[in-house]
Amino acid sequence: MLRSVILAASRSSQVERLVATAPYTRDVVRRFVAGVATDDALRATRRLVDDGLAITIDHLGEDTVTPEQATATRDEYLKLLAMLSGAGLTPAAEVSVKLSALGQLFDEQLAYDNARAICAAADSAGTTVTLDMEDHTTTDSTLEVLAKLRKDFPSTGAVLQAYLRRTESDCRELSSAGSRVRLCKGAYSEPESVAYQSAREVDKSYVRCLNILMSGDGYPMLATHDPRMISIGEDRARWFDRGPERFEFQMLYGIRPEEQARLVGEGYTVRTYLPYGDEWYGYLMRRLAERPANLVFFGRALISRK
Repeated sequence: MLRSVILAASRSSQVERLVATAPYTRDVVRRFVAGVATDDALRATRRLVDDGLAITIDHLGEDTVTPEQATATRDEYLKLLAMLSGAGLTPAAEVSVKLSALGQLFDEQLAYDNARAICAAADSAGTTVTLDMEDHTTTDSTLEVLAKLRKDFPSTGAVLQAYLRRTESDCRELSSAGSRVRLCKGAYSEPESVAYQSAREVDKSYVRCLNILMSGDGYPMLATHDPRMISIGEDRARWFDRGPERFEFQMLYGIRPEEQARLVGEGYTVRTYLPYGDEWYGYLMRRLAERPANLVFFGRALISRK
């Protein structure tokens, strides 16, 4: 119930104005978002790389409705990749891209062209791209674009969401050699016809999908903060004889940093998902919905005067 309320709030302009204007909101946002500018993303990336973490950077923004907005998003990624390369932060840092931010919802060809330009820039910078997954209505389109991009940029990563009923099948399709797949639980509000609704069902699906990916020939990227899922991932790595170079954990910026450090200390690759940009509201609310315990921290910061 709480998750549904938070997701509904993520679509409310009134709640957005309240959050954006509340005292000390900036301190809360800073915990989960690197900042609004490219330089902010680079500073945070440098700090995380120095701590032994790998990074995937997301320029926030998915409500793109014009070609001009899509082009601006593409150009920001090109700028970011050039700056990462110039700062010597690749290949430790890659980028995550939402096709909706590149025009997917009104011109799929434009989105593909923009994504291809970003993949080419990433390749030149010595790194790669992961295509973020969004709500279920875009899944087929995103996987079709992924397949086209992989013809020239085979390291382009996919994201699959365990709460969707179709995902086990998608895992089998994408578990081939060289295929990079980020497995997450999912953060959008979806109908029961396409998605599991209870946390228990989602967890069970995550483990089934994890087993498929870990037993395959691809490169699994286990995106989770759940201690049980992390423990199962470590166990399956041993079971399937996967060394630390053959899979990785992924976690969000600002969430469980001590656990990220622990895993790095034990020799695992841990990639931090680092968002930046002024379109932070929807992202923040989905993070709260994924882990409602974060709402306590958020609420305290909003009312605190210390």
